[in-house]
Amino acid sequence: MALGSDPRALLRIGCGSGFSGDRLDAPGPVVDALVAAGGPAALMLEVLGERTLALAQRERLHRPDAGYEPALLDLLRPILARCLAHGIPIVTNGGAANPRGAAAAVLGMAREMGLPGLRVGVVEGDDIRGSDALADLDPWEGDAGAVLEPERVIAANVYLGAAPIAEALRQGAQVVITGRCSDPALALGPMLAHFGWAEDDWDRLAAGTMAGHLLECGSQVTGGYFADPGLKDVPGMATLGFPIAEIDADGGVLITKPEGSGGCVDRRTVTEQLLYELHDPAAYLTPDVVLDVTGVAIAQEGPDRVRLSGARGRQRPERLKATVSLPGGWLGEGEISYAGPHARARAELAGRTLLERLRLLGLEGQARLDLIGVVSVFDGDAGALWEASDAAPADLRLRLAFASESRAAAERASREVLSLYCCGPAGGGGVRGRVTDRIRTLSFLVPRERLSPRVTLLSLEEGA
Repeated sequence: MALGSDPRALLRIGCGSGFSGDRLDAPGPVVDALVAAGGPAALMLEVLGERTLALAQRERLHRPDAGYEPALLDLLRPILARCLAHGIPIVTNGGAANPRGAAAAVLGMAREMGLPGLRVGVVEGDDIRGSDALADLDPWEGDAGAVLEPERVIAANVYLGAAPIAEALRQGAQVVITGRCSDPALALGPMLAHFGWAEDDWDRLAAGTMAGHLLECGSQVTGGYFADPGLKDVPGMATLGFPIAEIDADGGVLITKPEGSGGCVDRRTVTEQLLYELHDPAAYLTPDVVLDVTGVAIAQEGPDRVRLSGARGRQRPERLKATVSLPGGWLGEGEISYAGPHARARAELAGRTLLERLRLLGLEGQARLDLIGVVSVFDGDAGALWEASDAAPADLRLRLAFASESRAAAERASREVLSLYCCGPAGGGGVRGRVTDRIRTLSFLVPRERLSPRVTLLSLEEGA
């Protein structure tokens, strides 16, 4: 059954990816479950975060035809023909910094697979580089005090909403590829296309956004990132089932997963994901609606079936968040291991040696040392927790990170770790190093009226 053919019919939306780097075999079982259930369905592949978008922008600087999700074809190839055969549209933000490039690649793959009729909808308008939309913007509250320098902008992408995705589906797109949009919009778009909800039906939009938020991180709602042995046990972590939402015309939401798959869907996993990344549970700002989950009821309806109700919505924001990417200098990194008796003393001597070498060389930048095995994640750049700890494990890894505006300085700092093989304490080994150019991201608020989202339908028949 195609989307929209019966707006009262239950809609199932499966998620086959929760981030760039997710399991490539995850979409298959979800598609199998959607096909077995019958009825209207859609599949979302969420692969884009602010960091991955910045990396995509950097990649496109070096290769203009790149800049989309590198694993997009690997995710699509095993499932594309099956989804087309059963009328299951695929919606993904895998376009990242280059949605048209992604569409061209998908159409090329479709030609190789003998699927010449594929229709790909491309959603654009999130990229506002060089446009008047960048003028006189206020920073988002998390970047208060930031100043936008348009001449230094590498990329600027606004979080678009679900309406363009819905429009692409209404035009007959079988695959919809977006750049930056809100993650829940990947699910809300198919709901708008299927149910025909008005764009100011705030409570239904809120329910749909809640469902999209629960789906957007893939297996996080089915036990991934939840498991903690002995406290929160999750079966079958190697075969985690990715989530499926069942949504009715009135906005009822049920979360489940493919039968027989690993993981679990219960009130705990759903509650954790519901609250994940919500800066304000009473006012979660999205491009489509302001979502209030404070009155949501969560009920276990059966094994791996959790129903939610009570989401409320308010009028959508007048300004949308934009991620602006700027040059961030260079980062030189190096790691070396020390093990056995007196490992900590030797690792600390290596760290002191590195800092003294950087001083003697006159390298301009900021250095950080981590003593992995004693403390790293919770420490600051000054190493206060490291110095306060008296732990003496027999297996340690020393890491140097050196941030600089100079590539040469970052490279020299990284090389100093390599020199510890012979110029450092006894027993160092396993050196790894790298130098990367960094992109700094800031967020600003863009008035909605400055944006012009657009949808283009591409197919092989049209010469795309």
